Amino acid sequence: MSTSPPHRLARPLAQALDESQPLAGLLRRVQQSRDCLAAIASLLPPALQQQVSAGPLDEAGWTLLVSNGAAAAKLRQMLPDLETTLRQQGLPGVPLRIKVQPRS
Repeated sequence: MSTSPPHRLARPLAQALDESQPLAGLLRRVQQSRDCLAAIASLLPPALQQQVSAGPLDEAGWTLLVSNGAAAAKLRQMLPDLETTLRQQGLPGVPLRIKVQPRS
């Protein structure tokens, strides 16, 4: 049984992300999604904050992931205020989507 030598071209993950355009773009979108959630967090009632997480952000919009239908219904009622807050804070002015994704 032969053992191969350690891969000498290994790089730190952060360096690989910085050097790869697709990965760097993905990392930027993930951070923007987190920034968007942070921007609206103060508008969410405390019980709702625990049920909402940041989802994908792309050209078509930003997705908020919620744990149940009741939380989704409440967020849909709040959409105009949430979108206004995002615009006022200079964050991406893309449509918000709500998706129920039960936590496992």
